[in-house]
Amino acid sequence: MSVKIRLQRHGRKGKPFFWIVAADSRSKRDGRSLEKLGTYNPNTNPATIDLDIDGAVKWLQNGAQPTDTARAILSYKGALLKNHLAGGVKKGALTEEQAETKYQAWLEEKANKVSDKEGKLAKAEEDAKLAIFEAEKAVNASRKAAADEIENEAIKAKADAKAAKEAAAKAEEAVEDEAPKTIDEVAEQAKEEEK
Repeated sequence: MSVKIRLQRHGRKGKPFFWIVAADSRSKRDGRSLEKLGTYNPNTNPATIDLDIDGAVKWLQNGAQPTDTARAILSYKGALLKNHLAGGVKKGALTEEQAETKYQAWLEEKANKVSDKEGKLAKAEEDAKLAIFEAEKAVNASRKAAADEIENEAIKAKADAKAAKEAAAKAEEAVEDEAPKTIDEVAEQAKEEEK
């Protein structure tokens, strides 16, 4: 029986979630597996990987062949490196302590890289939010300036209308003073002129 370390798909449509399993190569993709080694969630950024490294190394030493994607995940989490170092210990090229020291140094370096990436993603997200906020402030300022301009034009139009009304009232008063209003006043004016 040949064993493969591969991904078993779970989750809903458009939101995949994978189990990392050791399974017989003849079984279906989502069929029966020999052992569940971990999970892989590509929906997060960076992707979330939970892996039993010792279990994966055990299966690799027993001859299990990982698929391409599973190999990339095992490499990312350090299972392939641990398997390689275990092979060196078996051959006598390294001691157990040296292998463990190299593995721990690699884990620290990997953790630093991951935290740097998370920091960069958080900063990029913060910068994007700040850019959106600044753009919104600029749009609001332009809207307020346009509203103020319209309000000033309305006030000016009201003032012009009021001035025109006052001028019309003054002109009407001047016309009223010059011209008599009733027939009686016209008759009185004519009598005064005859005298």
